[in-house]
Amino acid sequence: MNADKIHQRSIPQTTTLLKTSNNVSINNFNLKKTNNSTTKWGSIADASFLQWTTSDVFGLFKYHPVPCFFAVSLLFFMGVEYTLRMIPPSSPPFDIGFVATAYLHRFLVASPTLNTVLAGLNTVFVGMQTTYIIGTWVIEGRPRATIAALFMFTCRGILGYSTQLPLPEGFLGSGADFPVGNVSFFLFYSGHVAGSVIASLDMKRMHRWELAFLFDTLNLLQVVRLLSTRGHYTIDLAIGVGAGMLFDSLAGKYMKKAMAEGGDVLYTNLPHLS
Repeated sequence: MNADKIHQRSIPQTTTLLKTSNNVSINNFNLKKTNNSTTKWGSIADASFLQWTTSDVFGLFKYHPVPCFFAVSLLFFMGVEYTLRMIPPSSPPFDIGFVATAYLHRFLVASPTLNTVLAGLNTVFVGMQTTYIIGTWVIEGRPRATIAALFMFTCRGILGYSTQLPLPEGFLGSGADFPVGNVSFFLFYSGHVAGSVIASLDMKRMHRWELAFLFDTLNLLQVVRLLSTRGHYTIDLAIGVGAGMLFDSLAGKYMKKAMAEGGDVLYTNLPHLS
């Protein structure tokens, strides 16, 4: 084996460097290859798993505990899913977030004035998100967050209309909540949460750590409030977080592609493209 074909690492190795039929070194449990060649699916005799050793297996648990945790979680939730008693159509959905905030829900039911005040404060927070996201483009010349929000709300509209979930039982509406005026809205997914995530990610890119921490904290409080008022299901909020991250990433890819093609009309601050 040539020395220049061995993948070097700065930490001690207990995993085995394997060799394919092409005489190429592979450290399977390092999840990396030393070149781009792969074993053909038809060559069963050269299959990677046939060359695994005991040290490889233990090295997997040592150096890659996160995938191992997810593998155990997969087995656990398979057991939960296949033995779970399904919710009948005549019953309201089960939501663990509603269970966790049952006390706060009862408290807000008994305090309608407080519910309205919190709704108004939440609307102010939505205004903060909107102002920041639009301001990054029109003031700073960095449209990534604005484009991410446009992507996100377009996808939210499509999905929200495609599957219209029933209003949660015990919903506490307020004319002060956004959208203001007790109008209808899509439950899936939460634009409140996704917009906050998009703004926070931009702040972190710009090293505005204190502002990002403030937005993350307010977003967490927003999640608790929305669950307490039954304004969103837990899945709406969880997907809102993922949607904010996804569309921020897609907006970044879009801008890099536009820059490569010479489409620099939208932005003027090129150093902040990433």
